[in-house]
Amino acid sequence: MKGITKRWVLNTFGVILLILSVLIIAFAVIVRGFYYNGILQTLSGRSSELVNFISDSETFTSTAREYVESFPDKELMELMVIDDSGAVIITSTGFSPDDSQEMPDYKTAIESGEHIADWHGKLSSGENVMAVTRVITDSEGNAVGAIRYVVSLEAADRKIFIAVSAVCLVGILIMFFIFISSTYFLRSIVRPVREISDTAKKIAQGDFNARIDKFYDDEIGDLCDTINYMAGELGTADKMKNDFISSVSHELRTPLTAIKGWAETMQMDGYQDRRTLEKGMGIIIKETERLNGIVEEVLDFSRIQQDRMVLIMDRIDILAELDESIYMQKERAASENKNIIYEEPDMLPPIIGDRNRLRQVFINIIDNALKYSSSGGEVTVNVVQEDSNVVITIADNGCGIPAADLPKVKQKFYKANQTVRGSGIGLAVADEIVRLHGGTLDIDSTENVGTTVTIIIPITSEEQKEEPGEQ
Repeated sequence: MKGITKRWVLNTFGVILLILSVLIIAFAVIVRGFYYNGILQTLSGRSSELVNFISDSETFTSTAREYVESFPDKELMELMVIDDSGAVIITSTGFSPDDSQEMPDYKTAIESGEHIADWHGKLSSGENVMAVTRVITDSEGNAVGAIRYVVSLEAADRKIFIAVSAVCLVGILIMFFIFISSTYFLRSIVRPVREISDTAKKIAQGDFNARIDKFYDDEIGDLCDTINYMAGELGTADKMKNDFISSVSHELRTPLTAIKGWAETMQMDGYQDRRTLEKGMGIIIKETERLNGIVEEVLDFSRIQQDRMVLIMDRIDILAELDESIYMQKERAASENKNIIYEEPDMLPPIIGDRNRLRQVFINIIDNALKYSSSGGEVTVNVVQEDSNVVITIADNGCGIPAADLPKVKQKFYKANQTVRGSGIGLAVADEIVRLHGGTLDIDSTENVGTTVTIIIPITSEEQKEEPGEQ
């Protein structure tokens, strides 16, 4: 036995055994007291019979002899007549008394004022007995003798033993049934726990397909469901991580291939074409910037995971940052036969924010809108002030996001469409940046209709205008 079973045996089973033992001992004491007190009451009652027939010492001996000879319960108990000197003059057995046998009840009765005493113990023969001695007095209160009743307790002890044995047997049966039922109960706990432990080890070693069979619909069953759910989520996360690594590797390989190819072309001996040289340098610079953007995105995500994202907060014009972000995407949209529709409002209050990080958010959202729009698609950008917030909506009429994927698109590594380039962490980074600005980023989408991203950022309060800085 080990673990839960051992603790149960030592604690619960041990406590139950202790309680039953105490109850059995208490029962034995009560039964013994009941039988012994009954015998004592009977002997005490019988001892008072002779008192009414004796009035002086002269009639004591003769009256006592007659009483002994006619005593009806000779087979049940021994009756002894004792004179005023303490000598036994007659017994109901007809045998001479054992003078070596002490009579502590007689001594106590003589010395006490109640003239009656009892004793129980073992005779020199080893027999367990109870004795009651009553001192007989004359009319003047002088002791003229005593009468002593002695009864064997062996029959009572047998009855007590049988009663206690029956209770012990009941206790043993109770312990047996408790042990059987508890063993079954413990197995219903230990077996699933062991399976949970084995499955958890498999999950820890990377087997995210391992599952636990649910035996019972209780807390153990709930734990099984939770671990199975955890394994599923870990498997999904592991797959997303692997997809992310594959996606980032592909994203890095494409610009590196272009850079390497143009660098090797430009390194060729006798290369003199100025126009081709400028084109190659432009591609190298563009792809280098793309590489830098990917690396920065990964670094930003790492900072978010470690809670080390730092914002350089300042009082900024959010329209200027949005304008620049749209301008940076205009050329790309035109080259892909897509259109960005944006009507700049006249004026908006300033906000406290990190201009570079907010520009990163806008570029990321507009980039996604263009990425998931087909040729001829439109991306609409609107900016309004609502109460104490600036609300920016970026909507496209692209492929949209399936309803099952929509709740997960802001999770790390998640990509609803694996056929489109991207690392799968851009939205997670954008959402965290907006959150650090005290705002929200919400996504609403319908498949084959389009997607709308709503960014809400608080407007600068009077107190914030005076306290820009790092956050």
